[in-house]
Amino acid sequence: MVTIYNRTPISRRELLRRGTAAGALLVVSGSAVLSTQEAWGMETTALKPETMATLIQMARDVYPHDQVPDKYYAIAVKAHEDGAGKDPAHKELIETGIADLDQRAGPGGYLGLGWEEQRVKLLQAIEETPFFQAVRGGLVVGLYNQKEVWPIFGYEGESYSKGGYIARGFDDIEWL
Repeated sequence: MVTIYNRTPISRRELLRRGTAAGALLVVSGSAVLSTQEAWGMETTALKPETMATLIQMARDVYPHDQVPDKYYAIAVKAHEDGAGKDPAHKELIETGIADLDQRAGPGGYLGLGWEEQRVKLLQAIEETPFFQAVRGGLVVGLYNQKEVWPIFGYEGESYSKGGYIARGFDDIEWL
């Protein structure tokens, strides 16, 4: 048995049926978070895999980019997994913060909320907490410093080593 978002155990047959019919799903299985649509997985050792799945959805809700796959959000929040393995206080901050978020969301927890608007309202209610600030602050660096994400946004990277922006399309802006 594996567990999907709302922590309801399902059979493999049901998982395959939902995976092909419902689109992208994050699945918690053992000590891993798996994506059924994008074919990637992340093993967890310090944080609970349910916590990581919630962090990935939270990251998508804090910095929503429909064109960015969940894989890059998972890489961005992986720093919290690493930090939790080294610092018990960070582990406590993240696990307690996710537990609070799940409690505020009600039955099914944060991941059980079907609408982005509902999740965003919950995040707005906790945006001043150290937990939210730690996650948001880590995402700024963790998400936008991934070179694999840059082409999605049309960013070519630093230009100094290539002669600067003046010589490399400074005035080719098409979206204005």
